[in-house]
Amino acid sequence: MLELTRTNNPVLISWLLSRLEEKGIPAFVLDTHTSVLEGSISAIERRVMVDDSDIAGARVVLWEAAAHEKAHEEASETETP
Repeated sequence: MLELTRTNNPVLISWLLSRLEEKGIPAFVLDTHTSVLEGSISAIERRVMVDDSDIAGARVVLWEAAAHEKAHEEASETETP
């Protein structure tokens, strides 16, 4: 198993798991309970893990998320108040 990413963003984790499932890439999250137990200081991030043989496809899905986030940020910056 390889780590695809680590984050405390529950929306990103949910989206990633859903998209990976759509692509037929099994994934699971480590450190969920530890992250919750440590409170709101976000010291322990959750890790999204995939099988070694699926890492390339999973990185493409992660790249899609990053590209979408960047486009959203750029659109927000160009909006006038």
